[in-house]
Amino acid sequence: MTAENSARTLLRVSGLRKTYRTGKAEVIAVDGLSFSVRAGGALGIVGESGSGKTTTARMLVGLERPDAGQILVQGEPLAPTVRGRTARLARAKAVQIVFQDPYLSLDARITIGATIDGALRLHGLADPAARTARMRELLAQVGLGEREAAALPRKLSGGQRQRAAIARALAVEPAVLVLDEAVSALDVSVQAQVLNLLSDIRRDTGIGLIFVSHDLAVVRYVCDEALVLFRGRTMEHRPVAELLSDPGHSYTQLLLASVPRPDWDPDSISRRRTAGIRSPAGLGPRLHQPAAQGTRSDGGGGAG
Repeated sequence: MTAENSARTLLRVSGLRKTYRTGKAEVIAVDGLSFSVRAGGALGIVGESGSGKTTTARMLVGLERPDAGQILVQGEPLAPTVRGRTARLARAKAVQIVFQDPYLSLDARITIGATIDGALRLHGLADPAARTARMRELLAQVGLGEREAAALPRKLSGGQRQRAAIARALAVEPAVLVLDEAVSALDVSVQAQVLNLLSDIRRDTGIGLIFVSHDLAVVRYVCDEALVLFRGRTMEHRPVAELLSDPGHSYTQLLLASVPRPDWDPDSISRRRTAGIRSPAGLGPRLHQPAAQGTRSDGGGGAG
């Protein structure tokens, strides 16, 4: 990836908001979220359950429609709704997602090779020989071969299925790949293999990665920057090393304190949770405006 490519913004999110109605109540899932990802950059979106991480991921790929805000991929806005085959294929080529459970993106009835072949055919690769060659190339890129190509998903291990799901997502050559807790169900050794694979892919192709995770170790390992969500709002957005070594917000401090370690005090953490995080305005959001590489915050998502 060239220096020119690394300065190119792939994804820009501005003022994203999503609410849900539960009876007469309105629940704000995401509120004023803004960030950008440059070519070859990797952004970690972290927070506990209910923080708005997965809702954000679903809006990026069009599975949820934002109430407000804008999503730009390579400078082009993603339409809130898509109609027609051409629009759907364009949306899929802009942003792809890999879920925690690869069965959500792998058809249990057909082989891994046929799944990838179908994605290639759908996106315009008509020649069967060219599709076969590309399918083998994609599987080799994620460390799989002929045996896995001929297998049904149930015949593969969890790590192999996740690799196959990544290969399928990469088949359409998306600008951005969203990974929603994509390694959380894997053994630690398999996690490391998949994370190394993703690091290699973004280095070689310039794809932008967004990791949605509650696991700070994963974010530390593979991301350039991290964005901490609390009740749908950005608490901090800074380079990973800075954020983890010097957390500026009480919520980030609580997340870090929750990671088990030799001097871990779960009772103290439980008391803090019971007391609740007081208004996020106490410290305010701590945002970072980095140089033209990796990812950057656009200053949105301020705490209320």
